[in-house]
Amino acid sequence: MINLLKKEFSLAMHPTAPIFLALSAMLIIPNYPYYVVFFYTGLAIFFTCLSGRENNDIFYSMLLPVSKRKIVAARFIYAVILETAQIAVAVPFALIRQSMDIGGNAVGMDAGISLFALSLPMMTLFNAVFFGSYYKDVKKVGASFAKASIAMFLYIAVAEMLAHIIPFMRDVLDTPDTEYVPEKLIVLAVCVLIYATGTFFVYRKAASDFEKQDI
Repeated sequence: MINLLKKEFSLAMHPTAPIFLALSAMLIIPNYPYYVVFFYTGLAIFFTCLSGRENNDIFYSMLLPVSKRKIVAARFIYAVILETAQIAVAVPFALIRQSMDIGGNAVGMDAGISLFALSLPMMTLFNAVFFGSYYKDVKKVGASFAKASIAMFLYIAVAEMLAHIIPFMRDVLDTPDTEYVPEKLIVLAVCVLIYATGTFFVYRKAASDFEKQDI
């Protein structure tokens, strides 16, 4: 598995992936839908799979003495590393945003613990839709990403709307990180659980689908 991961990062990773991590700086933009920052992680994963199709990455991987399931596992671990790296890189910018004397985010959720927490189910949704479709037919990577993009932007629209409508989200979650810390940490823990378990079960289904493909 270590060698497969080395292959993912040295051969398969698209060069835009580290560039998109830098887009975490968008968290300091006033009045912006900050969930969009994490959309670019999905875009990096898509570009990796797209370039892999053009460069015959799947066929190359299948020539190696590894199972189809391990090939899928390596790509999932790669995706999880990118997704968690995006959050890690975004944290300093969230702190900078909170230190700026420009008020809260009028669009919706401000940059902070709650935003990071609620971004995890969104990335779980992306993994479910994209990989759930992609590993049924690795040649149709564009269609898989189109479905995942629609799902992510619907999530963003609903999440930002609920930040204005639901009292708990508006008055507790969408507040400075110095306020309602226990409540926010509970939400974060629940979202981490959703991400971990959801992505694991998506991996199992994707691996099963990929094993059925005659490539």
